Amino acid sequence: MTKADYIKILAIAVSAAVFFVSCGAEKARKSLETGDGVFSKIVKSERESARVTVLGDKFTVGGEEIFFSGMDEDFWEAEFKRFAEDHINCVRIWVNCDGESIVDLNPDGSIASINEKHWEDLDTLFSLAKKYEVYVMPTLLSFDHFKNASGPVWRAMLESRENCDEYAEKYVKEFCERFNDNEYVFAIDLMNEPDWVYENEECGRLPWEDISYLFAKCAATIHENSDMLVTVGMAIVKYNSDDYEGDKVSDEYLQSLYDDENAYLDFYSTHYYNWQSAWFSTPIGKTPEEFKLHTDKPCMIAETHNDDAGDIGMSLADKYKDLCDHGWSGILVWSQTDGSEESWYRYDLTKEATNAMYEYAPEKIRPLDD
Repeated sequence: MTKADYIKILAIAVSAAVFFVSCGAEKARKSLETGDGVFSKIVKSERESARVTVLGDKFTVGGEEIFFSGMDEDFWEAEFKRFAEDHINCVRIWVNCDGESIVDLNPDGSIASINEKHWEDLDTLFSLAKKYEVYVMPTLLSFDHFKNASGPVWRAMLESRENCDEYAEKYVKEFCERFNDNEYVFAIDLMNEPDWVYENEECGRLPWEDISYLFAKCAATIHENSDMLVTVGMAIVKYNSDDYEGDKVSDEYLQSLYDDENAYLDFYSTHYYNWQSAWFSTPIGKTPEEFKLHTDKPCMIAETHNDDAGDIGMSLADKYKDLCDHGWSGILVWSQTDGSEESWYRYDLTKEATNAMYEYAPEKIRPLDD
């Protein structure tokens, strides 16, 4: 799925959910309003820690299970306000969409520079997440990095253990140190759909040994320097399950590449679109185990379409409820803000579904509320 270009002001694309719901902003170019008083603040009472943790195969907050649902957007103050009003409790945001303007690499794949301004932009973004009590899952890389103009340098980075280590130590570690105190930055998605880096010629067709080494090193770095959770947004269950091509992000596989007990993911965040059902079935109506995922940790559908019928003739609201009832920990739907009512990236359908999900299980959407 082609994702958003670099957002000039914030460099991010978002997913929001009542579980976990994932989305992206296509060609997003909106600016950020940061002035005081643009939108009235939500008054919050004193409450327990908002940090998301893992207990078995569930996410918990304050000892209670939480289910994420949401979408992607680009005008942040207005959108976070809207998310909160529509009971969207999680957004997945691309902080670097295509390999340019954030982390600049030398021709050999080593780091040339890191854009210092983007740290300030992320400070603003994540402060809005905290203000409106919407969890954020920032996505640091995408398969888009490895194609087009940026492709050669990012492929060079991935093919070098030394360069991967440098990326983890110089960028990922600083990300952790800067934002760990914000409990609403709950998890880091290391890469959007790395499957295409392995499969597609335009992305280099790099081996999983190289791709997953980066995940292993970065996961260990995050666990050693923060309380944030770690995942990888796999495009298809094909590479996230031993029943198909092997789980390329399992604890065992990651630690075989980087010998560190902290090299592991905290949860699985597989993506799903209708075209996949012919080969890998659909997660609707199935538990994560029936969809062929390991179930020793939380599982979510971290990116999917938000059409109102899809491949099984079920409304989006009913899909949310179905996944919740079958033991999933979230669903994130793709969305865009082009204003088109014809597009299947429609916010009106997402809004209807997230509000219905809140009515269905409010204690899982806002577990800290009285």
